[in-house]
Amino acid sequence: MMRNATSSVSPPSVRTSSLLSFPIASAMCVCAAALLLAGCQKQEAADKKLPIMVRTETVAMADYAPRTSLTGVIAARTLNNLSFRVGGRIAERLVDVGQHVDQGAVLARIDPQEQQSDLRSAQADLDAARAQLTQSAAAFERQKTLLAQGFTTRRDYDAADQALKVAQGSVDAAQSAFANAQQNLSFTELKAGAPGVITARQVETGQVVQAAQTVFTVAEDGDRDAVFNVQETLVARTPASPAVTITLLSDPQVRATGKVREISPVVDQASGSIRVKVGIADTPAGMPLGAAVIGSVSAKPAKAILLPWQALTSSAGKPAVWIVDPSTKAVATTPVEVLAFDSGTVVIASGLNEGQSVVTAGGQLLSPGQTVEISGAAQ
Repeated sequence: MMRNATSSVSPPSVRTSSLLSFPIASAMCVCAAALLLAGCQKQEAADKKLPIMVRTETVAMADYAPRTSLTGVIAARTLNNLSFRVGGRIAERLVDVGQHVDQGAVLARIDPQEQQSDLRSAQADLDAARAQLTQSAAAFERQKTLLAQGFTTRRDYDAADQALKVAQGSVDAAQSAFANAQQNLSFTELKAGAPGVITARQVETGQVVQAAQTVFTVAEDGDRDAVFNVQETLVARTPASPAVTITLLSDPQVRATGKVREISPVVDQASGSIRVKVGIADTPAGMPLGAAVIGSVSAKPAKAILLPWQALTSSAGKPAVWIVDPSTKAVATTPVEVLAFDSGTVVIASGLNEGQSVVTAGGQLLSPGQTVEISGAAQ
């Protein structure tokens, strides 16, 4: 009884499984067909995608004159380091830094007691020498008269003549010493040799200074210099005696034109630059000492291609641009040689021909052989 029950139940169970598997298999086949059809449609859509919109520019040669601008300062053409010719203690200082002085103006004085004492001593020596000269002259005249009358010997006459000459030499030496003492007394006053502005001061009242020790530095009036620290390579590429446009940094309306006056023969070890001085004739009053200025130099114009910097890309690690084929509208990269980079512009030296169409916007989305649509072109 148990076997019959089991055998009677099993066949219907098997038939139900077979009936369910058929629709599942059919559904799987339909899904696979749908996926295959969707893939084909995506491939066709990818093949039929719209071209990328780009902006282009036609290559044309133009005159390019590279312009270099550097920042410098206005400096005096002539700086004088003033010092006393004699040593002593500073008794009075009459000027300060930034003050304008005229030629011959007294800047400082040292205590003149030592020089006055030397002058009195020299005066006494001169008076004594003159008295000795007077006595020697009288003795010589007496010997001269006696010799003519035959009342003296030739030896006494020669001795009187020699004494007269020695006395005359003593007077000359005393006069020179007296003149030196007078001059040393005048040196106790430090005077400006030319009109200018005091730019530095190294002493104070009461300080003892030595002869030739710098006391003041004076920037003489007259034409000024614009001083720049220039890279060595830039100096080598700059033409000889270029015209330099000098513009005041705080007020661009104040302008002047100068010429290179001096180029330092050595390179500064700290900055690796060369000091260049540009002479400014008739320096404007608005360019005081120490004012910051901008010096600009334009090189000789040369033929080159100017493109926006957005046009530049890279191909195999080298500079390149995208070129559009006018017939197929397909793009391709072309290597170029960059001459210089300017503000918002790249200067191309070679690699392009006039009339070619270069992509200037949208190049970051392109790939070689891709078709593009030019923005603004006639449809």
